[in-house]
Amino acid sequence: MPSYSDVQKAARVEKARIWFGWLAGNAIMLMIANATKDVHVVSVVTQVLLVVVFVALTVALFRMTGALNRKAAAKRREVLGDDYQ
Repeated sequence: MPSYSDVQKAARVEKARIWFGWLAGNAIMLMIANATKDVHVVSVVTQVLLVVVFVALTVALFRMTGALNRKAAAKRREVLGDDYQ
């Protein structure tokens, strides 16, 4: 059975991975938008996509973090016993 610190470390690592993915996705989209800023029609399309991708990645980030928090809380209760709230 894993210890409480093992559960805590695993949750921390997964959250770091989620945040890194969010940051990398937004950075890539910003680079694409910056590369196409001189082409007017493409620039408008990439700016719209930038906003859509940012919102989609942010929603996914918070959903995944929330699911991970719920999963970690359940594992903590399992490790520490049913008294833990």
